[in-house]
Amino acid sequence: MEERTNAGTSTLTAQTPAAFGGVAAGGLMCLMSMSSVQFGAALSSSAIATYGPVGATWLRLAFAAIILAIAVRPRMSSYSRAQWTSAFVLGTTTALMTMSFFSSIERIPLGLAVAIDFLGPLSVATIGYGLNWRLIWPLVAAFGVLALAHDGEGWVGDSLGVLFAFGAGTGWAIYIVLTKKIGASFRGLEGLSMSLMVAALVATPFGFSDAAPKLDAFGLVEMVGLAILVPLLPYTLELIALRRMPTASFGILMSLEPAIAALAGFVILAQPMTFLQMAGTALVVAASAGATFSARQ
Repeated sequence: MEERTNAGTSTLTAQTPAAFGGVAAGGLMCLMSMSSVQFGAALSSSAIATYGPVGATWLRLAFAAIILAIAVRPRMSSYSRAQWTSAFVLGTTTALMTMSFFSSIERIPLGLAVAIDFLGPLSVATIGYGLNWRLIWPLVAAFGVLALAHDGEGWVGDSLGVLFAFGAGTGWAIYIVLTKKIGASFRGLEGLSMSLMVAALVATPFGFSDAAPKLDAFGLVEMVGLAILVPLLPYTLELIALRRMPTASFGILMSLEPAIAALAGFVILAQPMTFLQMAGTALVVAASAGATFSARQ
């Protein structure tokens, strides 16, 4: 796993062709992960309406944990205390982050929620290259978020939805750092399997009573499919991607997510965007492009 050697030099300038291939594969996995998350989130509107955002989160995490545990069969008795601790911290972060995100998209448009959410990973990306002038890019993105939050007539959504989105963004930033660590300390997908089991357990007191009594055969099939879209497939792709690329590069690529979210919101949820909101999305993408370019300096 390639890491930066100092705060002023990008790893991209020193990579071998094989390393570039690893980063390219990691980038493709990031794009697949983002598409899975955002279209999965857009397709979740009926599940959120039926089970509530926390209930839908618990069902997703529970089914994802069961599926991955059957596939991976983690060797729980062989793990060290440090491994258990990292799995517990990542699992708790995953549960809180996911509950916050689905609570936000219940209240505000998907594109806005993800734009706020993405400020976390973009901050990871820019801070990963040092506390310097590159911090302008999260500021540019913040102006984009403000534009997205106004539809030309008034502010979109409610303050609680925005607060949940900021909470999800904070969790996402922590998640990126923790996933990089847990990917290095476990073999294969064992760390992800353990963290998902922890996440499902953490979410159980919040979501079980809302979701379990309403679950029928159709809901079972629906939630298994949604659990594969979010979180099983994207979390697996992200874990593998973080083994192939630096954390900062991962954060920069993932900052493209608001554009994918806006597309998913338009295609699946018929959430139109005004010119101002499209300009806000453009600012968010420009911040991502600027951070990517400056990382090569």
